[in-house]
Amino acid sequence: MQIRACGLSDVGRARSHNEDCFGIDPEHQVYVVADGMGGHGHGEVASRLAVEAIRESLRESGSGAGRREDAEELRPHSRRLKAAIGKAHGRVVGAVQQDSALAGMGTTVVSFMLAETVAAVAHVGDSRLYRFRDGELELITEDHTWVNEQVVAGYLSEDQARSHPLKSVVTRAIGGDGEIEVDVREIDVRSGDLFLLCSDGLTTMLSDEEILSNLDMEQSLERVCSDLVQAANTRGGLDNITVVLLAAYDDEQDTLEELEDNTTTVLRREVLARES
Repeated sequence: MQIRACGLSDVGRARSHNEDCFGIDPEHQVYVVADGMGGHGHGEVASRLAVEAIRESLRESGSGAGRREDAEELRPHSRRLKAAIGKAHGRVVGAVQQDSALAGMGTTVVSFMLAETVAAVAHVGDSRLYRFRDGELELITEDHTWVNEQVVAGYLSEDQARSHPLKSVVTRAIGGDGEIEVDVREIDVRSGDLFLLCSDGLTTMLSDEEILSNLDMEQSLERVCSDLVQAANTRGGLDNITVVLLAAYDDEQDTLEELEDNTTTVLRREVLARES
C-alpha cells in the first residue's frame, strides 16, 4: 500500500500568527498535525518541537510492520509511534525547563503511520483524523476535551457541544505536567481510502457533513486541501487551520516520476506552512 499526501496550513482570519505545524515523511510513511498552545512565540515552538521529535524518533528506530502475537498487543510500528509521541512530550517539557519564558506552552498531536496495510493512529488532544471510505466519513479519533467528556457522559448533546464556551479546553496535551497518555488505534487501509488529519481550526468552523461535502475525489489533493481551508475561513476562520490529506492506493502502474513530483509539492507546502 502506498500513500499520496498533501498538506496546507493557514493562519485563519482572526489570529495574527500560526501556531500549527504539520509533518509529512513519505519515506517512512509518517504524517503528523500539531496544534500549539501558549500564545505568540510559545505554541508555535511547542508544535514545531513535537513534529520534529516524532519524525526524528521514528527515523532512528528502524522500520518493519510485524504482527501482533495476540489481539491485545500493538504491532511494532504502533508501539514506535506511541513512543515517539512520548519523546515529543519530553522534548517540549525539556524546552520549558531550559527557558522559563516558554512556561505554559503545549501542543496537541494527531499522527498516522502506515506499515503494509495497517495504519497506526496516535493522538493527544483535539486534533483529529477522519477516514473517507465508500462515500462515508468516519471520525477515527476521540477528542481529549472537557466538552467531549460531558458528551460521552450524557450531560451535553452534540449540538450543545459545538457552541459550548469551553469546547476548546483540552484535557490532554503534549508539554503538560506528568506522564503523557497517548491513545493508539490500529486500522486497516484499503486502496481508495482518503484520510484527513486536521487541527480544530477546521472542525470548529465546519461540521462533519460540511467537511464531507468538500471531499471531491475528482479534484487534486492540493485543491481539496485549499477548498477545506477556504470553507473554514468563509465561516470565520477563528483559529489557525491545518489539513493533511492522505490518499491510499496500490496501483503498481504509477510511475516513480509521478510519486516524486507529488512528494516535492507536498514538502514545499510543508515549508510554506511552517513559515506562515
